[in-house]
Amino acid sequence: MSVAMLTVSEDEAEIRLDRYFRRHYPHVTQGALQKLCRTGQIRVDGRRVEAGTRLAPGQTVRVPPMTVATKPAPAAARPLDERLAREIRNMVVYSDPQLIVLNKPSGLATQGGPGITRHVDMMLDGLREGDDPRPRLVHRIDKDTSGLLLLARTPGVAAKLAALFRGRDVKKTYWAVVAGRPDPLSGEIDQPLARLGVGPGAITVAADRKDEDAQMARTDYEVLDSAGRKFAWLGLSPLTGRTHQLRVHCEALGTPILGDPKYGADKAHVDGFTDRLHLHARSLVLPHPAGGWLEVSAELPPHMRETFRALGFTAGSTPAPRRR
Repeated sequence: MSVAMLTVSEDEAEIRLDRYFRRHYPHVTQGALQKLCRTGQIRVDGRRVEAGTRLAPGQTVRVPPMTVATKPAPAAARPLDERLAREIRNMVVYSDPQLIVLNKPSGLATQGGPGITRHVDMMLDGLREGDDPRPRLVHRIDKDTSGLLLLARTPGVAAKLAALFRGRDVKKTYWAVVAGRPDPLSGEIDQPLARLGVGPGAITVAADRKDEDAQMARTDYEVLDSAGRKFAWLGLSPLTGRTHQLRVHCEALGTPILGDPKYGADKAHVDGFTDRLHLHARSLVLPHPAGGWLEVSAELPPHMRETFRALGFTAGSTPAPRRR
């Protein structure tokens, strides 16, 4: 074995050195990597580095002969069931060489967890093209929430998109049907939140600003239509990204989301309407990793279309995805 000199690609911009090694040498342990860095056997552009060093395109990584401790080779992944592959392909509303956008149905979890055996993450191999990397989730939406979910085709694009979400550079609009009509008809909900408990039983609650566990949470809302004072169709734009933020904020307004299984108690469950969460991730507007902007919208799920018809709400046609 001999020393290898690897060049960092554009797709690997800002990746940490240890993650770079996990990609190119997945069997090298973290401890072995740190030792190689400490002893100067791994270098970047001829300089000593630490495992957490972030790389830039065009840099040269010196890789010594890999006679180091390694992890056991992972078991070969089982082929994805063709039914699941078809299911996730049918969710695609936009696709290009950098990213994919899905319209996730209500009731399908984004990732696995206790008691969850079917989720988007397990289906992602169905979106691979040839030898391309497996697409990666960039963010999550609740199992009971329908709508837009963004995937990256490569690790480098995933890092760029994740940074956009952290920096609040992605404009997200949700539609909800709520029990009651907010007063005023538009405004900002500025209500701190806190998480109580852990695991599947954890809940988010409105918190006092002085509570040490409180996290700032802000949402813009607008009534788009209403059926008297009994029901309203809201447009919601989260300005922060707390767990269950929109659901708790709607409850804090006194207008819980229709069919919410966790928040709103009896007021959220109304006879004559489907008892499923009426919250839909309707649109995303974001800077595209390849330049310009991307705008994508998602059709309403069947149970919300049924409720819109019953209440006389008119959503209109869904705009086609647009790059500009």
